[in-house]
Amino acid sequence: MLRFGIISTAKIGRELVIPAIQDAENCVVAGISSRDKEKAEALAARFSIPHVYDSHEEMLASDLIDAVYIPLPTSQHAEWAIKAADAGKHVLCEKPIALKAAEIDAIIAARDRNNVLVSEAYMVTYSPVWRRVRMLIAEGAIGRLRHVQGAFTYFNRDPGNMRNIPELGGGGLPDIGVYPAISTRFSTGKEPIRVQATTERDPQFGTDIYSSVRADFGDFELSFYISTQLAARQIMVFHGTDGFIEVKSPFNADRYGAEEIEVTNVNHAESRHYRFQDARQYRLEAEAFARAARGEEAEVVTLESSKKNQLFIDAIYRASEKDGWETV
Repeated sequence: MLRFGIISTAKIGRELVIPAIQDAENCVVAGISSRDKEKAEALAARFSIPHVYDSHEEMLASDLIDAVYIPLPTSQHAEWAIKAADAGKHVLCEKPIALKAAEIDAIIAARDRNNVLVSEAYMVTYSPVWRRVRMLIAEGAIGRLRHVQGAFTYFNRDPGNMRNIPELGGGGLPDIGVYPAISTRFSTGKEPIRVQATTERDPQFGTDIYSSVRADFGDFELSFYISTQLAARQIMVFHGTDGFIEVKSPFNADRYGAEEIEVTNVNHAESRHYRFQDARQYRLEAEAFARAARGEEAEVVTLESSKKNQLFIDAIYRASEKDGWETV
């Protein structure tokens, strides 16, 4: 069993990732650290976690921990991923692992000099939903792919929420813009060449709250919009010459609807539905990570792929400041 330590008591950890690790077949949560020891002790009692550490540094020094999961504020991801790797721990870090692509080079260097696994926690890449989308595109189920369309929105104007605090790495593109990017890259195996974009910032928070993006992938285009101040919506559609694939709730199926794919043919005479009952993408993520950390065969998100995804996001920011195309 790979023994995970959890750095912080963040909501995504306590609601999604810790239960998934505890439910997994090949890993377990062995410790937790937090600046607030009472919160850490309460979470440890809730999930029967045996060890509570007074500091993140103490946990990284512990021989009882093999790997860490990092759900800290975004601005701290790169720093603690490097510290954990230098402590000899494998690292599963929440997205985005960095706020600039150039920052990922230092994480890659830490990974390589310590011979550990460091992976960004894009749970969608472990989901059977997205594995099926990738397979359908590869086998030509919709002919030649010409256009991908997506949306990811929610409404949050809480000034205390880290997503609305620039110093903590807040903003719509780091939080949710990464999902249309990673899911398109994952399912097609292609990379964006150039991008056009419009981005709006909140006058009070200073964070980006809306982006409309057009990306040229060479063989096809991706267009998507994201917002942290619109009614909640998620959708991804892959449109080809012979049909299209609609992913009904592509990212957070538990909150946005059923885990379902619909494939429609060229003249709408036939539709195929793929339904996934309790796909448990976070558990699959933890199990794949644990296998890879043990040297077993497993497909995980590499830091090289993470850098390419962040290069895409960086280009969107640059494109938003100009008219016309920006090279990725």
